[in-house]
Amino acid sequence: MDTTAATSPGALRDRMVDRILTSQDLPPWVETALRSVERHRYVPEAPLADAYDEKAVITHTFSDGTHLSCASGPTIVAAMLTALDIRPDQRVLEIGAGTGYNAALLSTLVGTGGQVTTIDINADVTAAARRNLDGTDFPHVRVLTRDGADGAAEYGPFDRIVVTVGAWDIPQAWWEQLAPDGRLVLPLRWRGTTRAVALTKQDDHWKSDWIFLCGFVPMLGQPGERKSVIHPDGLAALHHDLDQPMDTDALRGVLDREKSTIWSDVTVHGQEPFDRVWLHLSAAEDSTVRIEADQRAVTDGLCTPAIASRSPALVKDGSLAYFTIRRATTPGRWQLGAIGHGPLGRRLASRIVDQIDAWDQDRTADPEILAFPAGTPIPNQTQGKVITKPENRLVLRWAGRAATPARRAAP
Repeated sequence: MDTTAATSPGALRDRMVDRILTSQDLPPWVETALRSVERHRYVPEAPLADAYDEKAVITHTFSDGTHLSCASGPTIVAAMLTALDIRPDQRVLEIGAGTGYNAALLSTLVGTGGQVTTIDINADVTAAARRNLDGTDFPHVRVLTRDGADGAAEYGPFDRIVVTVGAWDIPQAWWEQLAPDGRLVLPLRWRGTTRAVALTKQDDHWKSDWIFLCGFVPMLGQPGERKSVIHPDGLAALHHDLDQPMDTDALRGVLDREKSTIWSDVTVHGQEPFDRVWLHLSAAEDSTVRIEADQRAVTDGLCTPAIASRSPALVKDGSLAYFTIRRATTPGRWQLGAIGHGPLGRRLASRIVDQIDAWDQDRTADPEILAFPAGTPIPNQTQGKVITKPENRLVLRWAGRAATPARRAAP
């Protein structure tokens, strides 16, 4: 066997695409682009194998060690390109230049008759992207250093906008610069969870037709999430949105208060995802937040969320409940449930179990998301849970669920 050929960039790239194809269908043009653009040349400091592995490659960090920019994992790149549904000769705007790799893929997809503009707020990031694109025969891709929230009106309107940084809100500029029949694909964050969402532009709102679990470096300039430490030694914290009032003093030490555990009859096998329980909670409960537990808290049994660093939780009046799992009596399976603390802990845990049961009715279903720009009224007949952000109101609704009028989060 020729090991050199087997580990060549071309072979590794083909292996990367073949791996992606085991989990998702790709249009032929997206598959061709992924097989042709040399990802390793956009992350030159990474080992060759890492460039084509299923991992994000960090390229820039802040002085405190938090990540500023990275090359996203190939699977989410492929999924978002597929959802973007790019056609030849289109104009595409990318928010978040990264390494330039995604812009090269976009340019390959639009062809010589199209245009790609990529933006990043950090000059070091755009300089690196510019070097990488020039060095890989993509000098025609436009790279701009500016706040991505402002877009690039002078080069629009755009047929497609893709965002490769985590967005907590949808800036008005993107609405104004997208063509009437355009598509926006972005990692959108609400109630502590992030989903890549494809939105089509309607007359007065956005409407989703695709949702995909993901994680991205957050977009700068959108401080919409807060962190509240709820344990005296800092062993647990809650992450909540700007529109969610949080009485941190009332919750401090809640994990040491009376404890209630409720188990559902729902189980999953070891590799089965259960992240959509979070979506059900966020579409039903105004007080859905993210709980983060230190490993010491988990080891000591103080706080045992399903995933220590990120699990959904509910809060109310100084009480808390969070999503948890345990080994089921059936080998290889896990049972889903909730643990509550405080006077209302059992009631909150029961509400989490209600949403576990709702998820169990159709485990692969996603909600529909509508986004109404600020100042645009939500029609009275619109059904679903409203989540208020400065520039948009999100409406989450499930097909087949009993209709309830869209309403704002309770104060």
